[in-house]
Amino acid sequence: MDYFVELLFSGLTRGAIYALIALGYTMVYGIIGLINFAHGEIYMIGAFTSFVVATVLSIYGFPLLAIIILAGVAATIWSSAYGYTIEKIAYKPLRGAPRLSPLISAIGMSIFLQNYVLLAQTSDFLPFPALIPDFDFMEPYAHIVGSTDIIILIVTTVVMLILTFLIKYTQIGKAMRATSQDKTMAMLVGININRVISVTFIIGSGLAAIGGLLIATHIGQINFYIGFIAGIKAFTAAVLGGIGSIPGAVLGSLVLGLTESFATGYVSSDYEDVFAFSLLVLILIFKPSGILGKSETQKV
Repeated sequence: MDYFVELLFSGLTRGAIYALIALGYTMVYGIIGLINFAHGEIYMIGAFTSFVVATVLSIYGFPLLAIIILAGVAATIWSSAYGYTIEKIAYKPLRGAPRLSPLISAIGMSIFLQNYVLLAQTSDFLPFPALIPDFDFMEPYAHIVGSTDIIILIVTTVVMLILTFLIKYTQIGKAMRATSQDKTMAMLVGININRVISVTFIIGSGLAAIGGLLIATHIGQINFYIGFIAGIKAFTAAVLGGIGSIPGAVLGSLVLGLTESFATGYVSSDYEDVFAFSLLVLILIFKPSGILGKSETQKV
C-alpha cells in the first residue's frame, strides 16, 4: 500500500508540472488555433533563468526564501518577454497565412531557441541549487513523499486557482473567452484581439517558467534539451484532455502523470514513454477530441 501511495504522489507531481506547461499550449490553441511548438523551450528558458538568478544570489548570501521568490519572479518575467517576442516575430506576421506556415515557423523557433541556449550555455547537465529544504515527515510518510512534491502540488494548485479567477472574473479573461469563441465578433464589440493574443502568450509563458523552476528544483539538474521532452509530454497531455480546454489540460496532465508513474513502478521505467504515447493513441482513436474536448466539423 505504501508503494501505491508513493507512486500516486509521484504521478500527481508529474501531472502538476505537465499541467503548468500544457496550459500554455491549450490557451494559445484556444485563442488562435496554433500549436506553439516553441512553448517547451520557453519552459527551458525559465529553468535556465531561475538557475542563473539563484546561483548569483546564493553567491551573495541571500536568504533561501528570497532566492526562491526572486528566481521565480525573474524566470516568469524573462520567459514572458520571450513568449511575447516570439508571438510578434514568428506568429503575428503569419496570422492570415495557411495553417502549415505558422506550424513550420513554430518548429523553426523551437530549434532556434534550443541552439541559442546551447551556444550561450553548454550541452552538459548543470547542477541546479537545492532551493527547497527537506521537511521531516512522520513515519510512515517519510519515505513516501518529499518536500518538493508537496511544494509543487501546493504551488500548482494556487496557480490554477489564480488562473481560473483571471479567466472567469476579470475583464481580460472575459475578452480571452470572447476571442476564443469568435474573433470577428470580438473585434466588432471593441475587443483588441492583438492585445488579447499577446496577453495569452505572456500568461502561458509565465506558467511554463514556474514549471521550469519547480522541475529543476525537483530533479536537481538542467540541460538545453529538457524543453523538448517536457514540451512533447505537455502537448500530449493537452491533446489527451482536449486541446483548447483549460480543465481538459489539467485533467489530461494528471492522467498522463499517473499513467507514467504507475507504468514505471509496476512494469518498467523503460516503458514509461511507451505507456504515455500508447494512451494518447487510444484517446485519438476512440475520442479524437480528447477527454473534455468538443467535436468540431471543419471543411478541408
